[in-house]
Amino acid sequence: MLAATEQLRDGVNTQTQGHTALKKANETPAQKGTRKSKDIVQARGYHESWEWYDKCRNRERNFGLFTADQKLQTNNGLGYSGAIYTRQNPNGNRRGYECPEERDYYPYWHPTPWKDIAILPVNTSLCEYYQKESFNVAPRHECVEIYVGTTTVRHWSRYSNEEDCAANGGQWTPFYNYLEKAPSYKTESACVSGNRNGYKYIWARPLGENVQQCLVALEAPECKAAPWTRSNHLGNTKGGLASNYTWTIPFIPSADTKQCVLRIRYNISTDDYDPFLTDSRVNNNIQEGIMSPVQQNPLVDIGAANIPLQLAINTAQFGRTFQDRSHTFTVRPRPSGQEKPRIFNLNVRGKRGNIVQVYPAVEYDFIPNDLHLKTSDRVHIQWTGSNTHKNGAPGGDGATGDAGEGTSGTDRHNIVQINNLLENFPVPYENSTMWESAEVVWIYNGLNNISPKNLALNMASSGYYRCFTAAECPGAQHADYIYGSGLGMSSTLGSSPASYEGALLKFKSGTYFYTCTRNNNFTNRSQKGAIYVD
Repeated sequence: MLAATEQLRDGVNTQTQGHTALKKANETPAQKGTRKSKDIVQARGYHESWEWYDKCRNRERNFGLFTADQKLQTNNGLGYSGAIYTRQNPNGNRRGYECPEERDYYPYWHPTPWKDIAILPVNTSLCEYYQKESFNVAPRHECVEIYVGTTTVRHWSRYSNEEDCAANGGQWTPFYNYLEKAPSYKTESACVSGNRNGYKYIWARPLGENVQQCLVALEAPECKAAPWTRSNHLGNTKGGLASNYTWTIPFIPSADTKQCVLRIRYNISTDDYDPFLTDSRVNNNIQEGIMSPVQQNPLVDIGAANIPLQLAINTAQFGRTFQDRSHTFTVRPRPSGQEKPRIFNLNVRGKRGNIVQVYPAVEYDFIPNDLHLKTSDRVHIQWTGSNTHKNGAPGGDGATGDAGEGTSGTDRHNIVQINNLLENFPVPYENSTMWESAEVVWIYNGLNNISPKNLALNMASSGYYRCFTAAECPGAQHADYIYGSGLGMSSTLGSSPASYEGALLKFKSGTYFYTCTRNNNFTNRSQKGAIYVD
């Protein structure tokens, strides 16, 4: 967890936060503080805490894991092999402040700062196990020690199991995951006396802290079958749509705004060895005559005149976990009066560039492409963008470049209605039905009683304009957003904001097709969507 003075954030550049390795185990709190303050740069991204990575580096790795014939480094600078060394990461390469051992294995055996949302296995018979063992509902232990000569609790320990912890003077301590803290309940009895809003409250110790307190408990993650996808086709399903999961954001009892980042891990398993029963007992050990069940780039004989054939097997990746992360985002309280309706998020995925340049991502697209609603539902239309995405050399996994409309390096989106998904020209406002059928429940600019025409203007201009006349947008805060004021909007939206905080809309029954005028480029990319309201 992050300290109270720290905050999740995205970087203004792509440089990684620093880390100064611990040199001696008897470090003082002041020396730890010096290491940390030297490493952290405000302008760089910060998703996990400095302490999270530091404790991972300083804690012994799990020696019971299967490492095949990989040669993991044996010295983290303190004379032993730390949890930064795994079969996938034998050299201990650092990526931000993530813990490689925690990233590569689930469920993890120590407490983590992450909260589980969903597990999508191929084999759903494992669901009960995964849900039961999730840190959401099952406490995890770690060894707690104090700084030498003090009573101050240290954020790390070398020892990764109860026996070694106790033998070296530590306390094997349980920690609990939680949705949020409930500091208004000061005692255990006040905390646990009944459920509130359907949520369970527990008196427990959160990760990174040393005292028990009142916590809003988490539920077990949802577990359902993973959708089928064809290998090497970037996650498209049988119906041609992107593989996806619909997340229902939990109710926050405090109604406080929460800052979050989303991590998606996906595991590629192999049936060439049993992933659950294969462990360190079959790690390659020539001295003891043990051969790993899988070898690096092995030669195989299929009986054709003893001609050896080499298989392309990298044992560091034979059974492998990948991950993707979002930028940071906030979860805010619902607008007053909108506590009960279902709210769907309509957003934009992908990035600037052609299909080669954006690989392994995708080009711009609305998500979900097909949104099915009831008339009682609400839809929050919003998107985010950037002015600095140039995809310069070396271009990551794809090609260098950022093909697209408007100024290089910029993202822009808007919404205009079209007659159907086969057409590319927007319908004139006078012939549209989408905006007349939409009730504005909330909008980012705080305006009330927004006319359908002004809503259409705001969506088409991506927020550059708010109203056609000043009388419809009273107040100095809206003066620069009146149609006809200022220098005028760029036809490719270059003068419009890169991000659009959006509007919460309630639609009448009907079918509404829409597109983005800037990015929908016939034969190159299609940025269209549909809203179906019953």
